[in-house]
Amino acid sequence: MEDRCEPGLYLEMTDHPTDAYVEGRVPKVCALDGVRRATWWHNVNRDRVDLPRMLPEFDLLAVYEADEGFRAPPTPARVTGLHYRRTPRPGQGRLTGKPTIGLSLVLISPRTPEAAQDLRDWGDFVHIRHIAEVSVPGYSMITPYEHVDGGDPRFCHFYEMDTDDPEASFKTMTPLVTQLLGEPNTPAWDHWATHPALRIMYVNTFVRLGERHP
Repeated sequence: MEDRCEPGLYLEMTDHPTDAYVEGRVPKVCALDGVRRATWWHNVNRDRVDLPRMLPEFDLLAVYEADEGFRAPPTPARVTGLHYRRTPRPGQGRLTGKPTIGLSLVLISPRTPEAAQDLRDWGDFVHIRHIAEVSVPGYSMITPYEHVDGGDPRFCHFYEMDTDDPEASFKTMTPLVTQLLGEPNTPAWDHWATHPALRIMYVNTFVRLGERHP
C-alpha cells in the first residue's frame, strides 16, 4: 500500500475481538511464505443500508500484503478469507506521501462469468477513472485486484485513504462525481454508477488500528 505495488492481497474478515485476533491469528499468517506486512482495520459503518451487501457483515478486516509465492491458508471458525492478485492495468489516483490510515473496500462480481471482462473494463475506464479524476479529498490510490481462483467476489477495488475519517471522505465522492458528470438519471452519471453485469457484493469504510511486519 501507499507507495508500493503489492502483487497480491489476502483479506480476512471476522467478528472475533480485535485483541484476540491480533494475538492469535496475525502471527500465524505473517509466518507464511510471501507475506510482507499485515494491517488490521475497524469497520466504521457496520450494517450500512445505503448500498447492497451480499456478504456477511464483520467488525474487523485484516489485510495481508503478499507476493506471488503466497498461498492462502485454511481459515478458522468465524473467519472469512479472500485472496486477490493485482490486475494487469495500473491503479489510479495520486501518491500523497502520507500513510494509508483509511480504506474503502469494494467487492464486486459479474452476473455471469462471460461478463467479467466487460465489468473489468467498465471499472477501469469509467467508474474508477472518474473517481480518480475528481480527486476526492482523503483518497490516494485506487487499485483493482482479481480473485486468484476467479471466485466470488471476483474483483476487489481497494481505495486507500490518508484520512482518519474515511466515511466522511467516502460520502463526498458521489457529489464530486455528480459535479463532473451531471445529475443522477442522466446518461453519463448512470453509466458511471452502474453496469448491466454488476453485482455489488460488499462496500464499506475502515480505519487502521495497527500493523505488523514478519
